Amino acid sequence: MELKNAVAGTLESGDIMIQISSGRGLEIDLQSSVAAQFGSQIKAVITETLKGLGIEDAAVKAVDKGALDCTIRARVTAAAVRATGKDVWK
Repeated sequence: MELKNAVAGTLESGDIMIQISSGRGLEIDLQSSVAAQFGSQIKAVITETLKGLGIEDAAVKAVDKGALDCTIRARVTAAAVRATGKDVWK
């Protein structure tokens, strides 16, 4: 699946900014002040969400500001919709 560059989210407290572009396999670059405690969980949520949307090849840059799992899923989904042009809410 071809991906355009896409962004969702903000750098506000409690949010996460997700940037998606074409890649080989799933490559996740995570920047977070809580990466030591929650980095593996954040990456797992990103991976599960993308795979659930049928995306297996993407480069993802995530800048976390304390987002909850539901927010991470929402931001990844929004970025994926923008990157693919495929509306998952229909």
